[in-house]
Amino acid sequence: MSQTLRMRSLLVMGASVIAISGFAVPAFAQQAKPAQPAAQTTVIEELVVTAQKKEEALQDVPIAVSAFSQDSLAAQKIDGGPNLQQAIPNVTFARSNFTNSFNFQIRGIGAKAVGASADQGVGVHMNNAPQQSGNLFESEFYDVERVEVLRGPQGTLYGRNATGGVVNVITAKPTDKFEANVRAEVGNYGSTRYRGMVNIPIFEDKLAVRVAGTTLNRDGFVTNTFNNHKVDDRDLYSTRVQVMFNPTEKLRTNFLWERFHEDDNRARTGKQLCTKDPGPATVGGVATGASRIFLSQGCLPSSLYGSSAYGTVNTAGTLTGLLGNIFGFTSGDVNAGNTTSTDLQQIQTALDPLYRSASNTYQFTLNYDLTDKLAFTAMTSYGKGTVYTKQDYNRTVSLVPFNNTPFTPGGFFNDPQVGNTNKFTTIDVSSGRSEQFSQELRLQSSFDGPLNFNFGGIHFTYRTLTDYYVIGNSLTLSSLALNYSKTGNPNCNPATTANCIGIDTSATPTGDGHNYYDNRTPYTLTSDALFGELYWQANEDLKFTLGLRQTRDKKAVKNFSTVLLAPGYGLTLNPTNPDQRARFSELTGRFGFDYKAHLSFTDDTLLYAFYSKGYKGGGINPGVPANSVGVKQTFDPEFVNAIEVGTKNTMLHGSLLFNATGFYYDYQGYQISKIVNRTSVNENVNAKVYGLEFETIWSPVHDLKLNANLGYLHTKIGDGVSSIDTMNRTQNNPLYTVVKVGPNSPAVGANCVLTTSGVATVLGLGAGTTLPFACSGAAAYQAFLATPAALGGAGLPAATAAFLANGTGLYNYGAGYSIEGTASSLAGKELPNSPHWTASVGAQYRFDLPGGWNATLRGDYYRQTQQFARVYNTDYDRLKAWDNANITLKLDKPEWGVTLEAYVKNLGNKTPIVDAYTTDDTSGLFTNVITQEPRLYGVAITKSW
Repeated sequence: MSQTLRMRSLLVMGASVIAISGFAVPAFAQQAKPAQPAAQTTVIEELVVTAQKKEEALQDVPIAVSAFSQDSLAAQKIDGGPNLQQAIPNVTFARSNFTNSFNFQIRGIGAKAVGASADQGVGVHMNNAPQQSGNLFESEFYDVERVEVLRGPQGTLYGRNATGGVVNVITAKPTDKFEANVRAEVGNYGSTRYRGMVNIPIFEDKLAVRVAGTTLNRDGFVTNTFNNHKVDDRDLYSTRVQVMFNPTEKLRTNFLWERFHEDDNRARTGKQLCTKDPGPATVGGVATGASRIFLSQGCLPSSLYGSSAYGTVNTAGTLTGLLGNIFGFTSGDVNAGNTTSTDLQQIQTALDPLYRSASNTYQFTLNYDLTDKLAFTAMTSYGKGTVYTKQDYNRTVSLVPFNNTPFTPGGFFNDPQVGNTNKFTTIDVSSGRSEQFSQELRLQSSFDGPLNFNFGGIHFTYRTLTDYYVIGNSLTLSSLALNYSKTGNPNCNPATTANCIGIDTSATPTGDGHNYYDNRTPYTLTSDALFGELYWQANEDLKFTLGLRQTRDKKAVKNFSTVLLAPGYGLTLNPTNPDQRARFSELTGRFGFDYKAHLSFTDDTLLYAFYSKGYKGGGINPGVPANSVGVKQTFDPEFVNAIEVGTKNTMLHGSLLFNATGFYYDYQGYQISKIVNRTSVNENVNAKVYGLEFETIWSPVHDLKLNANLGYLHTKIGDGVSSIDTMNRTQNNPLYTVVKVGPNSPAVGANCVLTTSGVATVLGLGAGTTLPFACSGAAAYQAFLATPAALGGAGLPAATAAFLANGTGLYNYGAGYSIEGTASSLAGKELPNSPHWTASVGAQYRFDLPGGWNATLRGDYYRQTQQFARVYNTDYDRLKAWDNANITLKLDKPEWGVTLEAYVKNLGNKTPIVDAYTTDDTSGLFTNVITQEPRLYGVAITKSW
């Protein structure tokens, strides 16, 4: 019997299962109805998986793995990767702030680093081949044999970026039997979804073709109240062609081509929240007056659930607002008096989002039996993709027009990229193209003796070019104003004029202009590894496993500086290190045993315990402004030493499966990111992680299936770890005051910290409007103060300039403080996106109806407790607990091959915040929140042949 046919006999209505460093419960299959009612059984059949890259019954695999067939995915309404968290303990999922990126997190370990060279903590594979960039976030599951989610470090067999675990999508393969199906679905939000498959055997069991596809079209969940348009819609399709060619019994091959395409108004980020920071009315008892606008950071670190969170950014606390106020084309906060709707499904943007994504994946798998006991496997995979997204950087449209100035006559400005408008408008564009190739060779034995092995090697290459633009009319205005102040000509030519900022006049940015922000990252990864596992069957019940993997990673980035508002034109390589490289070579592995215990109260029991060492490569931080200091160019790799013990039990004559696992991680160098000075800065923290997982499936009577999962997770960052919280640089110390960084610094628009007494003195002397220029240090501040006004300075007498810079105590910092602020201790804090408890329960009942019909009613409920979005664990970071419930009703007429289905997802119509992204100082520290989908319902019909 072919592998696919064998799978199909087992995969029908599975729940989830667990196996390595945890416990494994197999997905359950629907039982065939026996001829005699007295012979009915409630035995739960097992699912066959390839978690160890060989076919094994799930209950025999000492790995924590949750497995889902296509039918179980449909029954539990797991349409794609984001829904998996609702059926697996200790798993969370949220899309990221950036294009085609997400955080699939297992046991607190995921992808909190940001940058082209940052790896996922959970490896994503298709048919066991790694996918550095794929469409797990965007696409849907269709015509799959199963989806496996392996929890815990899987570095030995699955590779370098699997410290958290692995998601492995196994597509349904061609078979030697004709079969086909087509499914049509309609739902709310104008949703239409079509799926289909046809499997055509051409020559016996030697040649067959399988073609499958899916499409999704629906209206948007989100309303743009500025133009009353529905956004965040979907218009996508995916197709897959596979060819099976088995010229002999020993040689079996499969070729796959999958294409994905999307062109719609998908919203890359969610609603924007902000507790407005008006800036202090007084500092040290001195009124701030007109200088107050330079003392706001834009947004305050307050709870995302309070009414104040629906305020708007104080634009005076942003880069563009700061420069607008300095050069006069704005006055104060252009969002003054504006608030946002408390509905998380409403935004206000001048531009509807645009999302375009396309990819092609090719795979060729060859299996050859060298002998009856020795098999050779070669897997080749190649993928290529592009993505382009464009959206309004802000989620509010300012109420206040530009001032009437020579640069903005009548309050209007015609920006080459934004167009002609009288409002503060900022757009971000995220785009990229990628290419990847992998070749894996593996030799696997199945000897009758006590020793067996699985040895192999893999070569992997990945190349990508990403651009992240922030384009704004106020940035171009600032460029013109700076050019005028420095050269006397706002439209100067940077090729012939010193200190001239080059302005890109193209409607579509070329990347050469210095009047916008472009973080360009050409990145190349080459990874090679040798791996192997040795299995010793000490006796009939006891087996030992030893696995080792030697990995070598080479990463290279063309180190382009970000050149916003810098003199010149064109992209600029970092003069100190134009080609940033990082190399890592690590030995990892696992060792442990599994033991089949013979207990009086179980039918089968597997006990296991493993130690494993995992590794994820370090990387290269994205580009920073030239001459920036205090930002490391690289970040370190991650390591985890993990201990896991588990048990997997079959009980009550096969009607009950109960699995449990416990795990402990000593995690070194977990990578986290924060946005500083208009770029991502990745840092490393150490942590201890431990937890428990329980999963059970029970069929107490024929046709009734119950399942329950429970996960407990405890994470704790180690001692001696600290980091500056950009939301609270002073840590509420009244001796220090936050000030916006002025245009005499490469960090213009960011925030600095000066002494409160010094700020009060400068304010008292009437020089408060010069404070932003103090953020570059005493020498630069004094130089600015003494420079004649005609040359862009303050034009103060030399003695006054010297006193303000050196005699006011602006820089008299106490222990632990600097111009950047003070670091917050992270010791004892929880890792982000790590709720203590996750739980899910499900129940389904099948009953017969007249006329040969049968019906299956299923309900699922999921809940996770509160978590934190950042490592600082402040009230601002706290994300509340949330839950979700789904229900489905399916009617089958096997004689006709017809299935009717009705479903409701998210019965309570809740849209909880599941993650949050904090932007940097120059953007005003607003928060983009990620939410769950609203209530969805629909009906579908499927015809099978």
